[in-house]
Amino acid sequence: MADLVKPKPRQIEYQAWELGLFLHFGIRTFYEGHRDWDGKPMSPEKFNPTKLDCSQWAETAAAAGFKYAVMTAKHHDGFANWPSKHTGFSVASSPWKRGRGDVVREYVEAFKKHGLAVGLYYSPAEWGGKVDFHSDPRAYDDYFISQVTELIEPYGPIDILWFDGAGSGGHKYDWPRIVGEIRRLQPNILLFGAYDPDIRWIGNEDGLASTPVWNVVDRQPWVPEDADTGWTPRWLPAECDCRMRRENWFYSDEDEHTVKSLDVLMGMYYYSVGRGCNLLLNIGPDRRGLLPEKDAARLVEFGREIKRRFSGPVATFADIEKVGDGVWEYKNDEPFTVDHVVVQEDIARGEHVRRFAIEFDTYPKGCIKPVVIYEGRNIGHKVVCRFPTVEAGKITLRVTESDGAVTLRNMELFDSAKAGMGEGG
Repeated sequence: MADLVKPKPRQIEYQAWELGLFLHFGIRTFYEGHRDWDGKPMSPEKFNPTKLDCSQWAETAAAAGFKYAVMTAKHHDGFANWPSKHTGFSVASSPWKRGRGDVVREYVEAFKKHGLAVGLYYSPAEWGGKVDFHSDPRAYDDYFISQVTELIEPYGPIDILWFDGAGSGGHKYDWPRIVGEIRRLQPNILLFGAYDPDIRWIGNEDGLASTPVWNVVDRQPWVPEDADTGWTPRWLPAECDCRMRRENWFYSDEDEHTVKSLDVLMGMYYYSVGRGCNLLLNIGPDRRGLLPEKDAARLVEFGREIKRRFSGPVATFADIEKVGDGVWEYKNDEPFTVDHVVVQEDIARGEHVRRFAIEFDTYPKGCIKPVVIYEGRNIGHKVVCRFPTVEAGKITLRVTESDGAVTLRNMELFDSAKAGMGEGG
């Protein structure tokens, strides 16, 4: 039963972060037009971000209300953004800071200074460094472990290690050994996409979650439903990764016009955070080592709009009364308008809600029975219920199907047209 499966404390922390900044930065940043797996050679001599400022990245993320970030320490090309002792294809072979620079260190220190959780992306694949996957599989796993150790030993606690699953050339990794070593070195780290993950991919790179999104699953999204994973049901929250620009993860001179509009970003928010997932939104820092101005401005605009819509609630949880098993209501003697209801389960107890409805009584009393304005399935960490504005005398949340008793952690009502007024937008 789903109510017997509960999250780890670190997973509860992760889900509360909600918004993360993805940062694709590396040798590809300096090669306009290159693509994954195109085989085009790239030299460390081109890597030279003369104005690198990871504090600008962190300040922008914090200003937008983002709580964590994930940066590419090594992408599929194999270029190491830190001075790895296990490859010549790294920042140590570049002219940047005369080969003494360390992007990973600057990133980690800047984001920690601004109170943000830090994640590192590591692609197990490697084509630019010409490392052989096939001739000695154990030796490649040794290389993998050695590089990951360089990432999680010297920089203090790392919150997320994000493994991309693409392009390993048929190599079968000894995941129990690899993950065992990682968890020995950093027991509190959260793993994405690995053999023993704490976070799962939603199944697309468009920032969109279908519904329902259950936290308790027995497989990753790419595993067929009839396949035996060997898993018992586990708590595995979903993350929706996506790009600020239409196609490119890394910076390009050619696609600034594709920076997503505020409306599109807000739509992605409703389809990710609004369905109980985290949103990991990518910006590729440019060749100076800065977030491009248009992307950074849009990120902050996005964060401010989220804050505006969900500030100044019509009613908070303290105003809402539990009136029966799985039934909560807010009523007022005066009419009120509302277009969002935000609900959160107490997920420390597990995920219990399977179906629910939101109803309203018109004002003044003129309906034989309440009108259902929203129906949903999962609540989990959070569900944002959005509907056309109604004028109500009472709003009711009714759980219509559950696995055991339901405990809410929070419920709030909002009128987004009025929210944030008088606070400078």
